[in-house]
Amino acid sequence: MFLRIDRLAVELPRPKEADPNAAAAVQELLGGRFGEMSTLMNYTYQSFNFRGREKLRPYYDLLVNIATEELGHIELVAATINLLLEGSTRPGAPETAPLAVAKDLRNTHHFIATGQAALVGNSMGAPWSGDYVFSSGNLVLDLLHNFFLECGARLQKIRVYEMTTNPVAREMIGYLLVRGGVHVLAYARALETLTGVEVARMLPIPDIDNSKFPEARKFEAMGIHRKLYRLSPDDFREVARIWKGTAPDGGQLEVVDGAPEGGPVPELAEVPESFVPGIDPGELQELARKLASA
Repeated sequence: MFLRIDRLAVELPRPKEADPNAAAAVQELLGGRFGEMSTLMNYTYQSFNFRGREKLRPYYDLLVNIATEELGHIELVAATINLLLEGSTRPGAPETAPLAVAKDLRNTHHFIATGQAALVGNSMGAPWSGDYVFSSGNLVLDLLHNFFLECGARLQKIRVYEMTTNPVAREMIGYLLVRGGVHVLAYARALETLTGVEVARMLPIPDIDNSKFPEARKFEAMGIHRKLYRLSPDDFREVARIWKGTAPDGGQLEVVDGAPEGGPVPELAEVPESFVPGIDPGELQELARKLASA
């Protein structure tokens, strides 16, 4: 089972204006091959399919905790896309073509398929695919794949960061660079305990430190790069047998019980020109009256 909290993993700034082309680029970090949908579903299915769980409990607990955090990451990236799209168009009668601006934007799918909101797809509009999920059943191979996946995801986050100066996108990417760094180190540590190979000596990939990014530097100053969240009231405690010892920066690695403090989920305005949510103010008042009297 899963426990859900009505907050984002981190607070996002409210945009000053719409930036739909930045939203199109950020889509890669949600539904691309190395996006958050892929990290979520890879680790989730590896945990579903895990054999010898009790004998190998620390590795199972590691997969489960990281997979659960990735649920929050797809929520965070989707919220970023939604904020970047907000205000892209203005209300108007259908004959005035109120969505005309969208035909010249990078991803018209945002305006046709979802009502100006996130897609389960990449930056070119192609849908995310279950073929991106690797779950071989071999523990070392799966962990090695996960290490590679996190490194590839980090590279693409940095490239998207370099595409846009939008503060909403950069805040989200800065946070995920730090959290992705935790995950890649966690998989490296797990592989080292299983094989004796010092996988972490290859880090960081690409060879640029998170401190080069102001938004990531802020989160590292808070010590978030040394924390692994145990996202369960009572279970999955043996992850601490892997996530322990000294961090690359000399601090101590720490398993934190519970979720990060996070920030509010943004309230998204209605988009009447896209018929979203499609309930007029009079109907909304009547619906509220019925719910209050139920």
